[in-house]
Amino acid sequence: MIDKPPTVLRITLSDGTNRNFTQGFTIGRHSDCAISIQDGVVSRRHADVRWENGQWWIHDRQSANGVFIDGQRIDRAVFFGTGRIQLGAGGPTLFYNVEAPAPAQPVYQPAPDPPQPETAATTLSSEDPPSLDHYKDHYFGKTLDQGAGEHTMMVRRAFAEVQKKQHLTYGLIIGLVLLLLITTGGVAWYKHSQVVEQRKLAAEVFYTMRALEIDLIRLKVETAQRKSLEAKKRIDAVNNQKKKLEQSYDRYVDSLGIYSKGLSEKEKIIMRMAHRFGECEINMPDGFVEEVSGFIENWQSSKRLSRVIHRAKRQGYIPKILQALAAEDLPAQFFYLAVQESNLDHQAVGPPTRFGIAKGMWQFIPSTGERYGLRIGPLKDEAVVDLLDERHNFDKSTRAAASYLRDIYTTDAQASGLLVMASYNWGERRVVKLIKTMPKNPRERNFWQLISAYRNKVPDETYDYVFSIFTAAVIGENPRLFGFDFDNPLVMADASKNN
Repeated sequence: MIDKPPTVLRITLSDGTNRNFTQGFTIGRHSDCAISIQDGVVSRRHADVRWENGQWWIHDRQSANGVFIDGQRIDRAVFFGTGRIQLGAGGPTLFYNVEAPAPAQPVYQPAPDPPQPETAATTLSSEDPPSLDHYKDHYFGKTLDQGAGEHTMMVRRAFAEVQKKQHLTYGLIIGLVLLLLITTGGVAWYKHSQVVEQRKLAAEVFYTMRALEIDLIRLKVETAQRKSLEAKKRIDAVNNQKKKLEQSYDRYVDSLGIYSKGLSEKEKIIMRMAHRFGECEINMPDGFVEEVSGFIENWQSSKRLSRVIHRAKRQGYIPKILQALAAEDLPAQFFYLAVQESNLDHQAVGPPTRFGIAKGMWQFIPSTGERYGLRIGPLKDEAVVDLLDERHNFDKSTRAAASYLRDIYTTDAQASGLLVMASYNWGERRVVKLIKTMPKNPRERNFWQLISAYRNKVPDETYDYVFSIFTAAVIGENPRLFGFDFDNPLVMADASKNN
């Protein structure tokens, strides 16, 4: 008998079509492969997918360019949940999803009604009994009265039989109650395990989306540089897959009730902003919302944010910053990074450091500014505004900052916006070194992991810097809810740009 897998393996091709498999198959360039991909990177028979020991496995058939699962090259690997298969570095990408059948619902049998104790009719004499204790002792006493009559002995045997049946009945009832408790506990455990599994799968989907986001940005850069038609097709395919994953993730979030567990509107905004910056709200660490609330109070204690936003609107800065960020496929909320760096002042000059003096709205140090195409002025070593230094040029420095943020976003930070902020604050110094010690994949390289593993090593300046930007972005989603006198500047900027 052939051992058929109890789970269906769904493979999504680069054109967005889905193929369902219930038995092993081969991927390759040859026409007889179940999944045939005509691409020079793909070997004739590139990889085998088999059902082994209750799991789906993929095996590299010693292909020329290798098999990558979620960015990691493998010889063989287990498929779990949802993930990404890449045939050769930079080669065609497929997506898999292991679909387990819905588990059978437990069947409950109603407990039978306990048998009613039999009753025995007792004929009483017409005379009144001397006392109740007399009858209790006479008929039901523990000592056997040798002189007891036939009627008394009959009553005693009937009573003993009733007691025996009652003991059996009570034992049955207790057994059924225990069975019910065990069944209820089993159902509770089953539901809990289902929730745990759903959370795990949702996190897998989320971090796969982040990996796809990195791929998308890189593909768009490649398309812009080489004008590659093939890259354009891959962009469309990855975009379609990312949209499907987003819909799947949203369904997981709804089923888990992440946003319906008694959260206030402010708390919901905090969680949505974490998601917007590339952090999984399902894995949000304990105490994060409370920590953010404390930094919100810091902004509320001064008029700094209101003054900066009002000035930025007057100067027309916001639409141009958003346009530069959108050109690099970055979250619009990175606008608040410039708020923290310089109060959106293009003439800002930082203090002297061993890395030089940071200047301009985005506070580039000389070496970083030069690396991103900005001309550094002759007064770079003096803490003064230098009109010949392009770090003070709003348009050029903003485009350079967006490119710099994109590079951090797709390399060190692995699409974690909060890690981008930490990296930007400390540049090539120790925070980046800490980040680079973390595994290079979105699941294990994120801000939650950083503060969990290295909170004592992350400088307070960087920690406060990240939370200040994040909370400014939270406030910016609904400023009046938090007591500020302006509306969401990013929404208003988008509206004015489209008019």
